[in-house]
Amino acid sequence: MYLHELKSPQGARKAKKRVGRGISSGWGKTSTRGHKGQKARSGGGVRPGFEGGQMPLQRAVPKRGFTSIFKKVYNEINVERLNVFADGTEVTPEVLRQQGLIKSFKDGVRILGGGELEKALTVKAQGFSKTAVEKIEKAGGKVEVI
Repeated sequence: MYLHELKSPQGARKAKKRVGRGISSGWGKTSTRGHKGQKARSGGGVRPGFEGGQMPLQRAVPKRGFTSIFKKVYNEINVERLNVFADGTEVTPEVLRQQGLIKSFKDGVRILGGGELEKALTVKAQGFSKTAVEKIEKAGGKVEVI
């Protein structure tokens, strides 16, 4: 079998509905648009969210709070995920990225205290939770804030 011999299965390819091509086509005269009105006109219709002049829900509902453009977004990793490294390894954000534990650096890496750590590691990151610091030091490792 060759590429030029391949065919779509029966019914997989459907022709586009061509409206406004005469009475005998079945889609003539009003061309599936009904009779008169704004939606029947060329270029007619209303914008998304328009409610016929009634106050739109999007404007009627009170707005609360705001989103700070200065908010820091950290990659958060639990200490149990650091068990993939060998004893004595210096763990930095670059090493975490190479290992595939984080995808991008964002505003830094924060180590959280979920799970147990069985390796003595030197961990360098932008932030640590109290439990993460305890668990790393309990395992014989060191913590350095970058």
